[in-house]
Amino acid sequence: MSTMQFGRTYEEFTVGDVYKHWPGKTVTEYDDHLFCLLTMNHHPLHMDAHYAEKTTDFGKNVVVGNYVYSLLLGMSVPDVSGKAIANLEVESLKHVAPTFHGDTIYGETTVLDKTPSKSKSDRGIVHVETRGYKQDGTVVCVFRRKVMVPTATYIKERGGEQPGRPEPIVREK
Repeated sequence: MSTMQFGRTYEEFTVGDVYKHWPGKTVTEYDDHLFCLLTMNHHPLHMDAHYAEKTTDFGKNVVVGNYVYSLLLGMSVPDVSGKAIANLEVESLKHVAPTFHGDTIYGETTVLDKTPSKSKSDRGIVHVETRGYKQDGTVVCVFRRKVMVPTATYIKERGGEQPGRPEPIVREK
């Protein structure tokens, strides 16, 4: 039996590699409004279609940028931080172009750098840049972050990939 890869160990990251995250996500009005409500962001640019149509340069609601960022961060987890010990820093976050209801967001992450931990030999720091773009190729969001990831030794010493996952009980018939 094999398991799906979820994240990477320090050794598995190579500077310059690009991970194309799949699948994309089509943003609905419901997604945008729910995120706004959950985060108490009640700006009418995101919530009030009449306001957006009559008073903004866009003429329609713009998806809240932190939702777009959150989608891209989530999309990157299986490729980048699925094994992370900690997310250390979001170094920069740029909203480059607007996202609208009905747009589909895709993401990709480039490994910029990696450095072994100075204090513990069983982990390292990976520096990545994630770019999000719409279905037409327009870049909408770019952010850089640093993630502390385990080495293969760390994983082995703690019982393997999924040490907390129970094995199924097989009953004889």
